[in-house]
Formats: sequence, C-alpha cells, structure tokens
Amino acid sequence: MDRTDQSGDWADRLSPDLATIESIALTAYAHLPKEFRDLTADVQIVVADFPTEEISDDLGLETPFDLLGLFEGRGIAERWNPGTGEQANRITLYRRAILDYWAENEESLGDIITHVLIHELGHHFGLSDSDMEAIEEAAG
Repeated sequence: MDRTDQSGDWADRLSPDLATIESIALTAYAHLPKEFRDLTADVQIVVADFPTEEISDDLGLETPFDLLGLFEGRGIAERWNPGTGEQANRITLYRRAILDYWAENEESLGDIITHVLIHELGHHFGLSDSDMEAIEEAAG
C-alpha cells in the first residue's frame, strides 16, 4: 500500500491560539460582501477559549464545548443606539469548541470560523438560515 507521508506539515504545529483564530475570523470578515460589512462595522469580534460560567448557566449548556460562538447586544431590528450607554454589540468565537468541532468534522478550520461568524452576524440582522447561507456562499 502506497502512502504518502502527510505528517510533514503537521508534525511540528501547535493548535491555533486565540490570536490565530482571531486573525482567521478577521480575514473571513474582510471577505464578506461589502454591504454586509458596512452594516456590521459596529460589531466587535473577540475570541475566548470558552464561554463564561454565567453564559453557560444562562444558556443551559451541558458543556462549554456546546457553544461555538455568541452574539451579544441588540440587533439592527431593535434599533440599537450606541449613545445609550449600553455596551457595543459583540461576537465571541469560542476557540476550544471550534477546534473540537474541527477535529470531528471534515471541514477546513477557515470554513468553520467563517460559518460561525456569519451565523452570529446574522443574529445582528435577525436573518434566516437561508439568508445566512447566501451570505456564506457570497463570501466563499
């Protein structure tokens, strides 16, 4: 059986850290349609290893690996006004859950991060799943 050595690219690599995941997310965001980015310019994108205990409790998570990303804030449909003293809208991507999902599926890490990012941005707009799929295809 002829096998090519595929370990060469991976043998010395570590799992992506928070900064690497953030870089991938920001690159994915930059490839979204301009109209979409213009409407989401106020949304902060951050990366954490896991959700806080408070978020886990509020969402009733069985394990912190259950949540890949989270939109926090008020979406456009709620006519959010940044002058009200409320915190800015934020999307948090959860590195460990994303890496766990990546390890269990046959998708690239970039595709997973893009999917989660678009899904969470979709909450900002109140978009349907089909709307989010169309944006994801346009970003592809």
